[in-house]
Amino acid sequence: MNNMKHFCVGSQRNLGWMIVAAIALSLNFSGSLPLASSQTESAKATQPDDKTGENKASTTSAPEESRFVRIRNDKKGKPAAMETSTITYTKKLEDGTILEVDLIGVVHIGERDYYKEFNEQFRAYDSLLYELVAPKGTKIDKRDDSGMNPVAALQKGMMSMLGLKFQLDHIDYNAKNFVHADMSPEEFAESMSKNNESLTKVFFRTLGMSAAMGGANGGSDIEMFRALMSSGDERIYRMRRSAAKQLIKMDVGMAIWEGDSGSTIITHRNTKAMEVMQEEMEKGKRKIGIFYGAGHLEDMEKRLLEEFKMKSGEPRWQRAWKLQEGEK
Repeated sequence: MNNMKHFCVGSQRNLGWMIVAAIALSLNFSGSLPLASSQTESAKATQPDDKTGENKASTTSAPEESRFVRIRNDKKGKPAAMETSTITYTKKLEDGTILEVDLIGVVHIGERDYYKEFNEQFRAYDSLLYELVAPKGTKIDKRDDSGMNPVAALQKGMMSMLGLKFQLDHIDYNAKNFVHADMSPEEFAESMSKNNESLTKVFFRTLGMSAAMGGANGGSDIEMFRALMSSGDERIYRMRRSAAKQLIKMDVGMAIWEGDSGSTIITHRNTKAMEVMQEEMEKGKRKIGIFYGAGHLEDMEKRLLEEFKMKSGEPRWQRAWKLQEGEK
């Protein structure tokens, strides 16, 4: 009986680690999004919408949180929401015009309203650069779950378990100002091969990191176990709080993704995005959004500040997950 009890507890803990690992991947990797039929997309200027990012409320956040993803606490210091940010970077160009580039962080599973706000925000940009490992010119019509890879399967499982939605189902990728700014599958595979990487290595490295973190913090294990043993809405919110807390404590930046030369998932894909941004600038686009997993943005920010000599604004936060009942 004791052995069975230990097995059950251990299984629940492993599931907890897999939850955190899958969400960590969702911060950094949208290559799990399925491919669609290839059609050329055009870029078109749209009218600004100043209503985005208005929830710049006073909050408390832990020191280890980044400028791109955080847990916001309520007045009692309890976790209220996990949020991602939009940050604007500006530069006056030689022709006298002002270049504005927004880094728009996202988690690939979130609440319906989270993605609805993004769709409204995206109308403001001359060009909205998005991530998707797919052939150039890919047009996303609908999601096909057949042949789903392991990362996508885990994300779908987490979506159901946490009561959240999948990004691809709710973002309008057919908007005329959307511009593909990521590697093709061939480029991605070649980069991983040259860099001695694989998706299997990446996943198990992330899973191992999550497990090590849980082992070093018994409280997190207990919290995840209690969440899994709860029921109804309380189960969902407990699971979200536990997963979000552990996720924020993880270093979702460069360290866990490094291969022999940077990383394909972060560094090399970011290079591709910056190349596309430069192309859009040369076309005369002056208000550009870059819509990528939050884990990409620390590196992108460094490039904008150091290579493009831009100035940074302050984060404007958007709620990805409610972490307690009654959060508005």
